[in-house]
Amino acid sequence: MMKATSLIVVAFSVVGRIEGFLSTKTHRHHPRCNAREMSLSAITEGPYALLFDCDGVIIETEELHRLAYNAAFREFDLKIGDELVEWSVKYYDVLQNTVGGGKNKMFFHFRNTTGAFPSSGDGTPAPTTPEDEQDLVDRLQARKTDLYKDLIAEKAKARPGVLELMDQALADENIRVGVCSASTKSAVTKVLDVTLGSERRQKLDVCILRDDVSKLKPDPLIYVTAAERLNVNPARCVVIEDSIVGLRAAKGAGMRCIVTYTTSTENEDFYALGCDAKVPELGSKGVTLDMIFGPMKRDGPDAEILVGVKD
Repeated sequence: MMKATSLIVVAFSVVGRIEGFLSTKTHRHHPRCNAREMSLSAITEGPYALLFDCDGVIIETEELHRLAYNAAFREFDLKIGDELVEWSVKYYDVLQNTVGGGKNKMFFHFRNTTGAFPSSGDGTPAPTTPEDEQDLVDRLQARKTDLYKDLIAEKAKARPGVLELMDQALADENIRVGVCSASTKSAVTKVLDVTLGSERRQKLDVCILRDDVSKLKPDPLIYVTAAERLNVNPARCVVIEDSIVGLRAAKGAGMRCIVTYTTSTENEDFYALGCDAKVPELGSKGVTLDMIFGPMKRDGPDAEILVGVKD
């Protein structure tokens, strides 16, 4: 039996320019400027940005991730004692709402939940050094990613309303559009190719992935980096997320955040954590670009958004 676990997530205060490894797509708008050239006082001037998380937002992939992890665990025949390593739906809901990144999830599981790393069915004993632990997790993640990409090719489909909202933003010369995901480049590229199509994906102004930053969500680095790369004041950025981990990252970066919750996250109290609006799906609520940025343009970046639409 897995013991109950909790993870205390620390709120981060971001000051100044943050260095990181960046991955950028071709810009539709203006040449990139250094973040220091942004006037943080000029909150009412300049462009806006709409930033999408990938898993759970563009496509509801969390169940596919869970299935891929369990398939990898079975291939490695992982056991702790006599018990096979397997993540239930309920437990994976806990992981995705508390831990960012796949490798981090496995480390959290083995170090915090089970308190032990597994042995393999081929007779390989459980790792006993940090280097061996890292090697096992690296190999598991690599195999899981291949299995996940196969599932994506079979079952991937964008969540309702996502492509319509993204197209509206891409057509607006005053809105920068990006994807910021904690998943690996290999996994996210497959998802985006299948769900967005190559033409739409190439129009993105920025695409920052796990491989491009040194810290993962709930750390705000990925969103701070996006604002810097786009030369957009964080107060004029709106993030679309689906989990507490993503919400904390967005708010830690000083951005507005809309949560499109899933069946795995529908019972979370997102408003208590600073969420600006939440909806079950963008499509089911008919969310448009004007519902988000219209109030901000008319009444300032702190204006209420999705009025009459949000839960």
